[in-house]
Amino acid sequence: MWDKVYYFIMIPMVYIAAATFILGLLSKFIIVLLSPKPAGTYAIFPKKRYRFIGAVGEALFVPTAFRKDMRFWLMIIAFHVAFFLLFIGHLELIREFAIFQIITHHVFLGGGIVGIVLIATVLYFLFRRLKSPWREISVPEDYIILLLLFLTFIFGSHMSLASRYGIAGFDIPVDAYREYLSSLFTKNPTISQGILASPHYVLVVLHVFFANLFLMLFPFSKMIHSVFIFTAQLIKRK
Repeated sequence: MWDKVYYFIMIPMVYIAAATFILGLLSKFIIVLLSPKPAGTYAIFPKKRYRFIGAVGEALFVPTAFRKDMRFWLMIIAFHVAFFLLFIGHLELIREFAIFQIITHHVFLGGGIVGIVLIATVLYFLFRRLKSPWREISVPEDYIILLLLFLTFIFGSHMSLASRYGIAGFDIPVDAYREYLSSLFTKNPTISQGILASPHYVLVVLHVFFANLFLMLFPFSKMIHSVFIFTAQLIKRK
């Protein structure tokens, strides 16, 4: 029975999660596009120059958070930088990209630091919501999506560190992940033998399971702001 459950999580559920993520984002864009235009304006006065560059700077460097709480700002920047490197690492798990090897490295870039930073920052965001005044404006989904991120990062970081440093006899090579992930983009998805035969297979399944749940919840959570942040900044400068 567990073989069927694992297979469902590793292949059909991945496609379900991807479809939910994409359709959820599209639905949000459609809702925004079809919403009636406000009678007033969202622009902030006095208007600032360099509308496009200013919007990019605001979206990437979050100066408003810096002015209000430097520790929170540092956590935001650390999370976004680490998440970007994590995204690059997963691209490298699909296939090799010469451009990413400008700095020669093994997958993942950072030697395990990326995962540790992501775990630390997510825990910070989670515990921050347990304090006033953020506790009063939080809803269950805020905690759920942070817990899903935490669990996804915990299992992913464990596999990365164990593989890199040979902890507990971890025996799943990068090529096994690459074979599995690349197959998801073809018409013949399969779980590589290197993953199936490993006694650590369940760790991969748990990592994929929580990542799937996160992707399915993302378009319907407050984290959707990350998709609209640049557009919102442009509107403020219109």
